[in-house]
Amino acid sequence: MTKVLIATDKPFAKVAADKIKGIIEAAGYQAVFLEKYTEHQDFVDAAKDADAIIIRSDKANKAVIDSAEKLKIIVRAGAGYDNVDLEAATAKGVVVMNTPGQNSNAVAELALGMMVYVARNQFNGSSGTELKDKTIGIHGYGHVSKNVARIAKGFGMKAVTYAPSKNPDDIRKDGVEVVDTVEALYSQSNFLSLNIPAYDRNKKSINYALLSKMPANAMLVNTARKEVIDEAGLKQMLSERKDFKYVSDIAPDNAAELKEMGAQVFFTPKKMGAQTSEANINAGIAAANQIIAFIEKGDTSFKVN
Repeated sequence: MTKVLIATDKPFAKVAADKIKGIIEAAGYQAVFLEKYTEHQDFVDAAKDADAIIIRSDKANKAVIDSAEKLKIIVRAGAGYDNVDLEAATAKGVVVMNTPGQNSNAVAELALGMMVYVARNQFNGSSGTELKDKTIGIHGYGHVSKNVARIAKGFGMKAVTYAPSKNPDDIRKDGVEVVDTVEALYSQSNFLSLNIPAYDRNKKSINYALLSKMPANAMLVNTARKEVIDEAGLKQMLSERKDFKYVSDIAPDNAAELKEMGAQVFFTPKKMGAQTSEANINAGIAAANQIIAFIEKGDTSFKVN
């Protein structure tokens, strides 16, 4: 029987897990859950006889892939897939997919929610500032960014993006302005929503030179990946510009140092972007359906390797 391993250190919500199990078993497959495991070796061992694997933020590294003798497909339930060793998967003929767009509204709502929270001085009773009539820069323009723009316009914000790989005419249909350089984006953004993947070209690309172009009282909100931030440059920016704020749902490696900046920084306890019941259900169902479509029909629509 085809075995689908659902390996989730941060488990799906029960309603999502039940739906995933139902879809897999209805196809005649076996659904096996590995949840809240404490050692990566537990994942390696559980993968040995898996034909397919669903993960969230779990590390599907070379050890996992090499141990899984029957493995045909890994689906990351979410948009980012830097937690999968694509080289190891490709070398072994394993297809890797993501589920783009399934948790994008959840991430976008969190981004705007954190903006409001920090703009209002973390609800400490003092006078904050409003989002209305401010410019929100959106770095990158994928599924999350489209939702950020939609919600931000509801606040009465002006939305601007830098997304060189996208058709600017398509973006303008969403009521979003397009700039030609990343420097132009940062220089006019009162709030900046960072929505770029952690590709090699993007790692540490958000540096002091770029951040220092942001206007007075600016806020950078990162719901992407910590790896895209040049942490030394961020610390320098926060030290030199007491008006600048950095907000993220994933703490950088130098979080302890940055927390000394007080109200200039805010981090959620863990990565929270996709932590809604709706996103859990959407991404989980998509992952299960993609596995079945691949095994039964050879459908590789969302292949990323």
